[in-house]
Amino acid sequence: MKKGFLIDMDGVIYGNDTLIPGADKFIKTLQKENIPFLFMTNNSQRTPLDTVNKVARMGIKIKEENVYTSAMATAYFLSFMNSNGTAYVLGEGGLISSLHQHGYTLVNQNPDFVVVGEGRNFTLEMVNNAVDMILSGAKLIATNLDPSPMKKGWSNLGIKAIVAMIEEATGKKAFSVGKPSPVMMRSARKYLGLEARETIIIGDTMDTDILGGVQLGYTTILTLSGVSKENDLNDYAFKPDLIINSVAELDLKKALELQ
Repeated sequence: MKKGFLIDMDGVIYGNDTLIPGADKFIKTLQKENIPFLFMTNNSQRTPLDTVNKVARMGIKIKEENVYTSAMATAYFLSFMNSNGTAYVLGEGGLISSLHQHGYTLVNQNPDFVVVGEGRNFTLEMVNNAVDMILSGAKLIATNLDPSPMKKGWSNLGIKAIVAMIEEATGKKAFSVGKPSPVMMRSARKYLGLEARETIIIGDTMDTDILGGVQLGYTTILTLSGVSKENDLNDYAFKPDLIINSVAELDLKKALELQ
């Protein structure tokens, strides 16, 4: 049986823009063994090319086809829900290009959807416009509901904070596409050309990567090089199939044999 990997990035491949030791060798091994993989990220701001260039600076050479973002998943989902629809976007970069690629038109009035993604350039006036559009019937979509990092000096609010403001102002709940939503988890697997039983997900966060993988029957590997730590596992009713300190110590043969 062929198998492949969905690999989270921040906390698995790098942390604070610094390569996690051994992550580059792990990716080179996957490439050498012709094992399919995707870098799967909730960040909707970066395009696949942005990610390719980012990891290249860390010594990892990949192609755009090795990257799957929440922006791509969102555009795919919206094209399925309403082909050639319209959207008002609070976001930039990768989200805008993905929507265009799926036939969506970006508008400033009467959109089918209001889509919220990462960005620094939208204003309170744009948020007010979004609220009016939703109250007029537009559907609210979030590329993800990642929380704010709660660190002094951080320049980007988590999407969860922006969405919460719009939800409170409209009384409408957002539909979130990104991890751990089955929408992104399933579309990434299909993008890689795998069945559920052939899919292995590696992540550092129990609440997103591991939760999403468990819900869809993927093999799950938690790395302790990022957010979740071993002491946190008792807080959850589910558990990963394998726990490692980092991808540098992952026994690839053992991982491929996990059921």
